[in-house]
Amino acid sequence: MFTLSGFADEISPDLNVQLDVLQGLGIRYMELRGVWNKNVLALDDREIKTVKMELAKRGMKVSAIGSPIGKIKIDDPFGPHLKDFRRAIDIAEYLECPYIRIFSFYVPEGEADAYRPQVMDRLNALLDEAEGHPVTLLHENERHIYGDIPRRCLDILETFDSPQLRMTFDPANFVLCGVRPFTEGYALLKDYIAYLHIKDAKMAQQEIVPAGEGDGELLPLFQALVKDGFDGFASLEPHLAHAGAFSGYSGPELFRVAAEALRRVIREAGGQERT
Repeated sequence: MFTLSGFADEISPDLNVQLDVLQGLGIRYMELRGVWNKNVLALDDREIKTVKMELAKRGMKVSAIGSPIGKIKIDDPFGPHLKDFRRAIDIAEYLECPYIRIFSFYVPEGEADAYRPQVMDRLNALLDEAEGHPVTLLHENERHIYGDIPRRCLDILETFDSPQLRMTFDPANFVLCGVRPFTEGYALLKDYIAYLHIKDAKMAQQEIVPAGEGDGELLPLFQALVKDGFDGFASLEPHLAHAGAFSGYSGPELFRVAAEALRRVIREAGGQERT
């Protein structure tokens, strides 16, 4: 069963436009990464309260905090980043949000394995901070970080073997790393996948496209997820107009295109959408 969500800042920086479009698409959750041209962790208490109030008015919720935690260089100062992570936990708890998205730090090209000890130390510190809080950390596979390919994603998840650390599986990010997501990644990682980021990509062109139109193997991936009884969020991260290191943009119309493409894949895979 798939519950749809989405990075609403890809629609507009304006909260009301974000929520209008999601509601118009029948999507009851948002992945909170940014609003009013500010990253979620830069929002002050008053702004977070406004987000909560507007969501409540519409009967909507936050599926995950789309934080940038772990998107710094492995040798950048960690203290300020840990402070930002504590803010992410506070926001997640206030919004009654179950998940916080994290990354495993940018490492020098071709030297990821050499930086494994430092990566694991920092991830361990994040898990220590999260202990006792009702949140699950979701490691997302992303280009240029330690956990960019299936083998190193699995290394992270097996090393900690914690129910408080699961995976966000992003097919397009694997494609952009030269990995076939389903063929090379799913069997290794399926026991840890709790959340999906939905965009597709063409490997040769290094181009983001709607679900099912690239090399992300979304149809066999969703067929396997249905067969294995997946029940969780599929969050739209279309990146159809712009893809940056810390955010992306699609606009309302392209966001609708992305939602239609995802729903088509779900139907073709024999899955169901939770409404």
